[in-house]
Amino acid sequence: MFPKPSDGFGWVQVAGGHALVCEALAVPHLFTTRSWALGSASEADRPAAWDLVGRSLGSDAGSLCRAHQVHGASVIVRRMSEPPCGSQPLEQADIIISDDPSRVLAIQTADCVPLLVADRRTGVVAAAHAGWKGMAAGVPRKTIEALACEFGSRPSDLVVVAGPSVGACCYEVGVEVRDAFAQGGFTEALLPHWFFAAPQPTAGNPSMPGLPAQRRADHWFFDGWSATRHQLEEAGIPASQIHSAALCTASHPEIWCSYRRGGKTAGRMAAAIRAASPRPSPCSRDGRRAR
Repeated sequence: MFPKPSDGFGWVQVAGGHALVCEALAVPHLFTTRSWALGSASEADRPAAWDLVGRSLGSDAGSLCRAHQVHGASVIVRRMSEPPCGSQPLEQADIIISDDPSRVLAIQTADCVPLLVADRRTGVVAAAHAGWKGMAAGVPRKTIEALACEFGSRPSDLVVVAGPSVGACCYEVGVEVRDAFAQGGFTEALLPHWFFAAPQPTAGNPSMPGLPAQRRADHWFFDGWSATRHQLEEAGIPASQIHSAALCTASHPEIWCSYRRGGKTAGRMAAAIRAASPRPSPCSRDGRRAR
């Protein structure tokens, strides 16, 4: 039995296994589950496990574009004119953007927020990895800025989807996390909306077993979903074009991997997306409008 995500999300069966998708994104994409090969810690770094992600979105192995994720906010740009991603070593980054429909962009998570972005006007896409360090460094905002800078995307044309990640029902953090947001320019007025003194379980996301019975000093439960939405809205994305699965990875051990729950034995999940094919010009080559 799969947990119920937010409205507009649904479960599908593809080559690699069951995956979660969001109807609003309107380009090929998916969020994998623990049942995929990547969901095993012993398989998570094997090329064959990642090849399956690319094939599940209709791309060959050499066209899967990944990054060496470092919990930062650096950006990789993959254009149609460049060599296949499989021929290049992984670069250090946590944001990948592309206008090439032959490439699949993929990031890995095991609790961090996976973001997939699509431009409804141009078809360009992004995949971003936002742990608390990356979020404090502005990954959601910088993803939107990179699409605007490199491909002329307008925030009003972008649809952003946040996949499953650890929620405030389970994610206890220390003072260094709260301080990182304060040092990152987020005001003290905002922080109480993201850091809570007690777990925030819901019917769909129960707190995982093993949480401390009593609150520890200088510890909070962090709501990365709200922090992500705030950055996206500040970057100009209309609220109606931001979609969150609102499912906690730590709450559902049968469905997702979670480093917070499983530690070093946790496998990984992928969030992957492929750009839409370029739209034909409304004008013919001689300047007359195409019919």
